Amino acid sequence: MAIQRMRINQRFLPHLVSVFTILPLLSHLTSAAPVGVCYGRVASDLPPPPAVIHLLQANGISRIRIFNPDPEALAPFSGTGIQLMIGIPNEIIPDLANDTVSASLIWLGSNIFTHISPSQVKYFAVGNEVLLNDPYYSPFLVPAILNLYRALQMLGLADTIKLSSPHAAAVLSDSYPPSAGAFDHNLTSVLVPLLKFLNETESPLMVNVYPFFSYVNNHPYVTLDYALFRSSAVEIDRDLEYTNVYDATIDAFVYAMEREGFSRIPVMVTETGWPTDGGDGAGAGNALDYNRNVVMRTKGNIGTPKRPGVGVEVFLFDLFDENGKTGVEFEKHFGMFRVDGIKAYDISFI
Repeated sequence: MAIQRMRINQRFLPHLVSVFTILPLLSHLTSAAPVGVCYGRVASDLPPPPAVIHLLQANGISRIRIFNPDPEALAPFSGTGIQLMIGIPNEIIPDLANDTVSASLIWLGSNIFTHISPSQVKYFAVGNEVLLNDPYYSPFLVPAILNLYRALQMLGLADTIKLSSPHAAAVLSDSYPPSAGAFDHNLTSVLVPLLKFLNETESPLMVNVYPFFSYVNNHPYVTLDYALFRSSAVEIDRDLEYTNVYDATIDAFVYAMEREGFSRIPVMVTETGWPTDGGDGAGAGNALDYNRNVVMRTKGNIGTPKRPGVGVEVFLFDLFDENGKTGVEFEKHFGMFRVDGIKAYDISFI
């Protein structure tokens, strides 16, 4: 997909820069790590955006991850105060990488900031699981991020909008025990420059964490209770105590970053959740147990054994079931709400 240059006039750029430069800086410091929700839209029966926004506000959900900068999805959020993580699709990455910073600036103006105020944008998630899903795009990931970052600098937004890229746990060649955490050596040519960028810009490593996958793919080594925060057993690793897959996975990433020389990069969980149907261990009760525990740990800034007391920002997956997804059946059943707005189970986000 070519970068869209014609949707914004070049003569508008000086005005664009001057307006964005005077926007007030937003603080990234909060008393508790935030809980957001992913707004997946691969479905044929979703409610209209105004109804979605009402649902979010009624349930105290103030942060949303949108996977694609579709104007139909972005524009309704304008002026609502809801803060956004906006995905930049994998297929756009090569064009952003190969073109100029000015082209990235134009792309941001045309595809993002004409629909939503920069003050509502907290993160750009550049691609999603690029290193595993679309290895063709891997060499372009960091150059695209750098061009976008320089464009945000020109707009005076580089401190308030953070750039990163979500990764699956499978980028780790070793994850058990957590202290053995290490990145796949075939991916470090991309990951190390990315970590350098994250470290220099004080941006988070974005990771998608699914203990449900660990459970269904690793019988009998991962028990259902260990995946659902219900285990009474304690696993000891370097004098640290682990009672669940969630903490162990996050800390495996922390150890993997330390192995590459980066010890201070925060970890953000950009997707996590539990399905209500479609497979062994799926069900509304288990989904409630899992997501309720994630919310509790996040709001309480519990952190992980490796980083106790350091809250981990999280985006729960997913707002609704997505009947348009292909693959295994449980992929369609992560919704926390039905399309009529009724909760699939009694989860609280506050």
